[in-house]
Amino acid sequence: MTPQEISNLAHLRRARDLIDREYAKALDVPTMAQRALMSPAHFSRQFRAAYGETPYGYLMTRRIERAMALLRSGFSVTDACMTVGCTSLGSFSSRFTELTGETPSAYRAREHEAVRAMPTREAMLRTRPVKAAAPASSRIEEVPAIAAELTLVP
Repeated sequence: MTPQEISNLAHLRRARDLIDREYAKALDVPTMAQRALMSPAHFSRQFRAAYGETPYGYLMTRRIERAMALLRSGFSVTDACMTVGCTSLGSFSSRFTELTGETPSAYRAREHEAVRAMPTREAMLRTRPVKAAAPASSRIEEVPAIAAELTLVP
C-alpha cells in the first residue's frame, strides 16, 4: 500500500467512527465526507471500496443493529425507530425487513432469551443485521444446479 492509500484509510476510519458514534443524529454524506477530508462523491466511492457498502448503507446498518437491541429490551417499534435517528417509520420498517428478513414487530414479538444471556459484545456480533437472502422466486437459476447435485440412492 502506498502512503496515500494508508492516509485515505485513516480518513475513512474517522468517518466510520463518526457514524458508529453519532448514528442517532442527522448524518448526511457531505458531513461524513468532511470528516474524511474528501469530496462527497470521492468519499462515497472510497468508502464503498474499503468497507463493501455505501456510507448511508453503513449508517442504516448501525441504526438497525441498535434498534434490534432496543426491540429486544422491550421498546415499541416507533420508539426504537425514533431513538436510533430514523424519522420515517415506513422507511425504517422497510430497511429493517430488508436487512433482517422479518418485520420489526415480528422481531420484537419473538423470544430472545439466548441473546439476553450473552455478553453484550457477543450479542452484537451474533445478531448483526445482514441483508436477507433473495426470495426463492429470484433464485430459479439455482434449481438446475441443485438438482444436478442430488442423486437418488436405491
